[in-house]
Amino acid sequence: MKSSRSEFINVRGNRTHIRHWGREGAPKIFMVHGWMDVSASFQFVVDALQGDWHVIAPDWRGFGLTERPRVDTYWFVDYLGDLDAILRHYQPDSPVNLLGHSMGGNVVGLYAGARPERIRRLINLEGFGMKTTTPDQAPGRYAKWMDELLEPQEMRGYADLAEVAKRLQKTNPRLSDARATFLAGHWAGQNDKGEWEILGDPAHKRINPLLYHVEEVMACWRAITAPVLWVEAEHTNMWLWMGPKEEARVEIDRRLGHLANVTAKMMDNAGHMLHHDQPEQLAAMLEEFLA
Repeated sequence: MKSSRSEFINVRGNRTHIRHWGREGAPKIFMVHGWMDVSASFQFVVDALQGDWHVIAPDWRGFGLTERPRVDTYWFVDYLGDLDAILRHYQPDSPVNLLGHSMGGNVVGLYAGARPERIRRLINLEGFGMKTTTPDQAPGRYAKWMDELLEPQEMRGYADLAEVAKRLQKTNPRLSDARATFLAGHWAGQNDKGEWEILGDPAHKRINPLLYHVEEVMACWRAITAPVLWVEAEHTNMWLWMGPKEEARVEIDRRLGHLANVTAKMMDNAGHMLHHDQPEQLAAMLEEFLA
């Protein structure tokens, strides 16, 4: 494995963990992780990169080793503000190579539309967005959010890291023992009881009271000027949040039509965590696209 180094910087008032791989001064790739994930998740892709790169990956607020702000709800726009601050810190004067997975893919898609001049190349890994909502869902959504505020959110405790690794493999059966063991050590930490729990603020589990406004997202996608590499997994489970496969496929293809310059790829023998399942294949795609 290629060694990584950690750095902590102040991002909008929060002590934020940034993971680095590679040589200072080499071309940079910024990689941002998904929901209930951490920056170390990109280790296997970094290991497979053949070129001379400096990879920079933050832990989002409330995940991994980054500080947990004192909030009961996380607002999606804060990820945009945090990303903007991180990019200005490390590469203020030139467009960046930016990759996002899942939730991170949704963040980078919005950011690239809001700040098109800041993006050299954009890579979206399974960042489809959410199912389309309608205004009549708002009363029920607000009610559910208020109900959830009345109940404390908690993370399950595991006896040891071996149990954490098994939990990762339950979600992703393609994960080898070695990779699951590595990820468990970064994905979880010991709590006051001596149990191991996921390094994610339980508040992330609360429903977002704001509806997903897909046409606002598409307006951002239309504003992207950089080339986009869009990567889906053959065995994705996106249907869990996007709806029935036949209907969701039509909607996803419609959304892709809003990207002016997109290269769409399907990754064989991979699920939603495709950077764990096929890191060598993904690394080859990235380096070809970024060349």
